Amino acid sequence: MQNVFAELTWRRLINQTTDDQHLPKWLNEKPRTVYAGFDPTADSLHVGHLMALMILRRFQQAGHRPIAVVGGATGMIGDPSGKSEERKLLSVETLNANVAGMEKQLRRFLDFDCGDRSALLVNNYDWMGRFGYLEFLRDIGKHFPVNVMLTKDSVKNRLDRDDAGLSYTEFSYMLLQAYDFVHLNAEFDCEIQVGGSDQWGNITAGIDLARRLRGVQLYGMTCPLLTKSDGSKMGKTESGALWLDPNKTSPYHFYQYWINLEDADVDKCLRFFTDLAEDRIRTVVAEHRAAPEKRSGQRTLAAELTRLVHGADGLRAAEKATEIFFGAEISDLDDGQLSAIFADVPSKELPRQRLEDEGLWIADALVEAGLAKSKGEARRTIEQGGAYVNNRRIESVETRLTAGDLASRSVMVLRSGKKRYALLRFAD
Repeated sequence: MQNVFAELTWRRLINQTTDDQHLPKWLNEKPRTVYAGFDPTADSLHVGHLMALMILRRFQQAGHRPIAVVGGATGMIGDPSGKSEERKLLSVETLNANVAGMEKQLRRFLDFDCGDRSALLVNNYDWMGRFGYLEFLRDIGKHFPVNVMLTKDSVKNRLDRDDAGLSYTEFSYMLLQAYDFVHLNAEFDCEIQVGGSDQWGNITAGIDLARRLRGVQLYGMTCPLLTKSDGSKMGKTESGALWLDPNKTSPYHFYQYWINLEDADVDKCLRFFTDLAEDRIRTVVAEHRAAPEKRSGQRTLAAELTRLVHGADGLRAAEKATEIFFGAEISDLDDGQLSAIFADVPSKELPRQRLEDEGLWIADALVEAGLAKSKGEARRTIEQGGAYVNNRRIESVETRLTAGDLASRSVMVLRSGKKRYALLRFAD
């Protein structure tokens, strides 16, 4: 069994623990069961979830057993931790759909078929849904001193604000998560919970409840919140969160996010998110600092993380898309991949018939695509060597485009100069 505490320490994944002195030795005594929770506020995990998820992964790699708890019950309430206003409540149907989407992604990171340390995936609605209101208050609520709850940061920070209060619904969230820990301990001998630093109050509430209800000692550990070197949240893009679902954030855009990461954030992200050994990370970081313009650190990070999240095929598609923007000829891609790669460029739909018969004149195509204001301008672009179809230079103004010039079933990629792209889509 590997020393997971040492691993998490050099990776800088430990923010605080409930027992700094005893925990490292305790974790090395025998395999332990650890859990982290993921509330289904959307049908996909995002980059912010990766911190806790990678900790579960590293616990399993070290010989321990991870449990991923999808919060079908707690998701109905909404965690106030780190939030300035109350979450919108989701319908049961939406929550169930979100749970199903997250479960599929969790299986990419954890091994569910490796003997005694096989990961478990559970939904807290399975045990919380059996409680009646009066029963929960009588059996669980009476063990929570309100004065202690009021000292938790997740509660206190909201109560101290003049512009946002805290509903009883959100105030109760702590009870639900605390009981999760007690239930998992009784059912699966789970003894340690991990989460982001904003979960400290919820984690310690579970430890307190287990001691009051069952007289058992449990432990907690938090990781840092995922922020950039300037203190802002990492994983945010102009279009929103950086999702792990390829239909929400394509492998190309996921890959590009890490390629464009600030130099100051490369070292910690290699530690947080890759399975690379410490010596290898030190080498990559040293090479990067010696020649930052080559972005070797970002490229290593982007490749490792895209492969982990989207698999080898997703990484190949992302690298192929990157090559395309550096002028590589476009081939072997489908409509969906091209749409994802060129999501931010103009496009226009034309009838497929325009490619039939005598074909579509290249000058007309450039005008239709918005890459030239007139046929005269289009001809000058072609004569100067600045017109491309699927990144192949067009040599003659007499060129006519046919179905054979499509990059995929219905998409043609046009380019003017080095960077101006547009798509023509041909509908049947």
